[in-house]
Amino acid sequence: MKLLELKNKNSQEVKALLNIKDRDNLVERFCSIGMPNKKSEEYRYFDIEKLLDKEYKTLDYIPKTPKISDKIEIVDGVVVASPKGMRIYNEACNNIDLNHFDPLYYLGHLLSTQTIKIELDGDVEVEIEHRFTKSDTLINYRIVLYNQTNRHATVYENFISQNIENTLVLYGYDMHLAQDSTLRVVKMHSMKDNSYSMIASHKVNVAKNANAILKSFDVGGANALQLLKVELAQYAHVDAGHLLYLNKDSKRGTISQIVHVGEHSTSKQEAKNILDGKSRGIFDALIHVEQSAKYAKAEQNSKAILLHEDAYMVAKPKLEIYIDELEASHGATTGQLDKKQLFYLQSRGISLIDAKKMLVIAFANTLIEQVKDTRQQERIKASFEEVFYRAYN
Repeated sequence: MKLLELKNKNSQEVKALLNIKDRDNLVERFCSIGMPNKKSEEYRYFDIEKLLDKEYKTLDYIPKTPKISDKIEIVDGVVVASPKGMRIYNEACNNIDLNHFDPLYYLGHLLSTQTIKIELDGDVEVEIEHRFTKSDTLINYRIVLYNQTNRHATVYENFISQNIENTLVLYGYDMHLAQDSTLRVVKMHSMKDNSYSMIASHKVNVAKNANAILKSFDVGGANALQLLKVELAQYAHVDAGHLLYLNKDSKRGTISQIVHVGEHSTSKQEAKNILDGKSRGIFDALIHVEQSAKYAKAEQNSKAILLHEDAYMVAKPKLEIYIDELEASHGATTGQLDKKQLFYLQSRGISLIDAKKMLVIAFANTLIEQVKDTRQQERIKASFEEVFYRAYN
């Protein structure tokens, strides 16, 4: 299957190519936006057409009876293991955002007639491990996640690939945070060169008085993009943090829209980017405040450190505001490691590589330390160090 064949096709042609008989509203919305290309605002710095123009094998997603495990294990888009008593279903998604900005959000839903529905019961901590084992393959799946009113749940997300290459993973979440609840999602994503590329397109609905804490830690090579849309109801809050450490010629980053719909909604978004080699980091983030969102508070900031003269950072923090009764700020800075600090550390007998690592970790720690679980903190730091030292060996 070559996804670029869907370019410039009308709804009937798309339905024929994808073998779809219904879902007319979804198909019409996808066609109205069109397949992304190098001129698309969200994908302008990502070379999306190179990925879409490849021929991929496709998979049959046959649900299995999950074995009992201490975590949710998803292998090539199929749940193979889960904790005892965890409520996980395969069913159609009936709550799709028809105003999402990303065409691949719709394509993911069109390709996934059945989604993985996960219901989080009570104050739980859950680990989700994604494993990819197929080369030259399109792996496509979507996850619908619900929590419960007045409950506080945490999801830790990790990704593993097993000796594969030239695979495209197209996945994403539709998260629904219940009123007065908290959902914390911590994503650790370390990628090796050319094993696979990923487009992760998400939608997060945050109900009244709910609190979404979304932390992503992306390190290594290859190409990946996460596209995130968050809608905030009255008194809802989102705290989004993105840490990026790239090397070689990788292209990775975050495209986001945080939409304030309800009064007194609040948002905080922070990106820290460390770029080495010929890598390209992307942070294209919009805060949109609707007329109904009086007294909203929004804060957005991006900081980048370039470790190599060929590294490149795309930072585009944006505000789109339709009311006067609010507080909002945004900004972006890009620089290099302080030479005086490097010299000081070297004068104390520390090697240049270790001195760089110490300063970079200090730069990143404000985000890493927001992860409350010390075991997860150590996992993030270990993944960073592995990629960091690999780049200098």
